[in-house]
Amino acid sequence: MCSIFAILDIQSDASALRSVALEMSKLMRHRGPDWSGIFTSDNAILAHERLAIVDIEHGAQPLYSEDNSLVLAVNGEIYNHKELKAKLGDKYRYQTNSDCEVILALYQEYGCEFLDMLNGIFAFVLYDQKLNRYLIGRDHIGIIPLYTGRDAAGNFYVASEMKALMPVCKTVDVFAPGQYLLSGGEPVKYYQREWRDYDAVKDNPASKEELKAALEAAVKRQLMSDVPYGVLLSGGLDSSVVSAITQTYAKRRIEDNDESGAWWPQLHSFAVGLKGAPDLIAAQKVADAIGTIHHEINFTFQEGLDAIKDVIYHLETYDVTTIRAATPMYLMARKIKAMGIKMVLSGEGSDELFGGYLYFHKAPNAQAFHEELIRKLDKLHLYDCLRANKAMAAWGLEARVPFLDKEFMDVAMRLNPNAKMSKNGRIEKHILREAFEDMLPAEVAWRQKEQFSDGVGYSWIDGLKAHAAAVVDDKELANAHFRFPYNTPDTKEAYFYRCFFEERFPLESAAKTVPGGKSVACSTPEALAWDASLQGVIDPSGRAVRSVHTAAY
Repeated sequence: MCSIFAILDIQSDASALRSVALEMSKLMRHRGPDWSGIFTSDNAILAHERLAIVDIEHGAQPLYSEDNSLVLAVNGEIYNHKELKAKLGDKYRYQTNSDCEVILALYQEYGCEFLDMLNGIFAFVLYDQKLNRYLIGRDHIGIIPLYTGRDAAGNFYVASEMKALMPVCKTVDVFAPGQYLLSGGEPVKYYQREWRDYDAVKDNPASKEELKAALEAAVKRQLMSDVPYGVLLSGGLDSSVVSAITQTYAKRRIEDNDESGAWWPQLHSFAVGLKGAPDLIAAQKVADAIGTIHHEINFTFQEGLDAIKDVIYHLETYDVTTIRAATPMYLMARKIKAMGIKMVLSGEGSDELFGGYLYFHKAPNAQAFHEELIRKLDKLHLYDCLRANKAMAAWGLEARVPFLDKEFMDVAMRLNPNAKMSKNGRIEKHILREAFEDMLPAEVAWRQKEQFSDGVGYSWIDGLKAHAAAVVDDKELANAHFRFPYNTPDTKEAYFYRCFFEERFPLESAAKTVPGGKSVACSTPEALAWDASLQGVIDPSGRAVRSVHTAAY
């Protein structure tokens, strides 16, 4: 991961703002420890902290067009950059081998109407010196974070993380995924798909063969790297599928012009948990079956508890589920980086595409099921995308998520929703399991969904609840609405996290970047109406789904 920081619509002294940009950008250097760069003019300042993954020697940023009139700061990877460059032909002379430089070429050719051509993960600011205008864009689903803010003088700020805006801005906001903003205008939603409408997919077929081929293609696209990479292997279905596919490519070394394999042939896999955790046992079975060099990373409850404050600072959220899951991931990331890995593939996004959370068993019909998938995808940038990106980026690691590859999402979301439903005794994500059961041990291919924060060890969540109960008294929780009128915490654990968040992110607008509402097993509030049992134990753990989880509360 890299970070970007920009000051636009400059209303005050640009020379003074340059030092501000350098200091604020430095707050995100954990995302990009390899190099720093800055562009300044009277009208725009763009700063960049780089994590070198592709074109390590020549890809420093900001990037410039041949005549230096276009300036680009981008955090991301453009997986289809070779195809796009071939389409553009010789119209543009590239200054580097960076995959991201194709954004400058596309802007020259198409103006703002190119973002949906990109298949990748990205957030960028492009400044056009000739026209004195800027273009801001974010990837289709929000895999890469992006925030905006305004200071007291009216200067407009853009940053990869909110912490870089806190010292200077009076208000902050999330820049929505799948949108671009051209200076002087309103945000434009470029990422629009017909499959959002149930009527567009209700009569579609559901081919597991097409599904399998599409995911394999997505993983292959995302193996683009000039540095050693690994896979996060929790032992759940999604990470196991990604790991197994990756290993099929990693066994082939690229030679001559053969690009059928991955760039780094020896694959390392990583799992984290308390000793004896269910995820660790399953992960080892998968690693043994597919032949990765496997690393089991253990942490104690106290080590996790000690990290909570740092996790909230890096994740920039007070959401209970996210913090529970992010803490083990954050601890694991530090170990991975110490082993020399700079990029990892992970399994995020599958549950939102296939209805993998256990509460989906309660969906009353295919339309309700599909509409909940859309609600989950629309909020993914505030939950799992945020967690995977920032927990890894805290230690200078890049996380890639093949299930959220733009081309694969089109295949997955066009499947007939009926084929995804957990009904008539079918386990969740049945079609995905069928597609890849030949690549995995049977007990993993058909293992019940275990949310990551549960799978690292049930005593992790149980211990967090007990600790919060001991340090937050009843009066504090009863009067929480006075201290936190927005998204008032309704449990002692939520109150405990919210206090840490408020220390680092005191603005009311910062609190509003975090969603709220009651949830069972990561459901949206709307899905609680599906079944009376979902309105009983309000807890984001998968164990809160009675009669479904084998170890339900």
